[in-house]
Amino acid sequence: QVQLVESGGGSVRTGDSLRLTCTTSGFNKSWKYMAWFRQTAGERREGVAALFASGKLTHYADFVKGRFTISRDGDKNTAFLQMNDLQSEDSGLYFCAAVSWKVGQIEPLDENSYPNWGRGTPVTVSS
Repeated sequence: QVQLVESGGGSVRTGDSLRLTCTTSGFNKSWKYMAWFRQTAGERREGVAALFASGKLTHYADFVKGRFTISRDGDKNTAFLQMNDLQSEDSGLYFCAAVSWKVGQIEPLDENSYPNWGRGTPVTVSS
């Protein structure tokens, strides 16, 4: 059974940084794509960043380019989201999601591409 667990969320000030971690288990080998999404009250989940299994192909939403970095631990099925220069609009519940190699081509920042989800970790940014 595939499981994803997020950690690292918290309450910070504008301009601060946070590092989110997504720990996975249950994949036969590794996930094919890992992504981070976020959701605020009353809004749909939006894609923030996605990472191909090699760790070298990344995708970012325009609103986080240059501030957020997605990466993985090479030896483990663990992914990270380094978030710098956080702004109030970055507040929300952050989810990690993953898809296995059984799936063909996907849209990396589309939530419909991912069948496996964690429960989320909250991020609150205040001035």
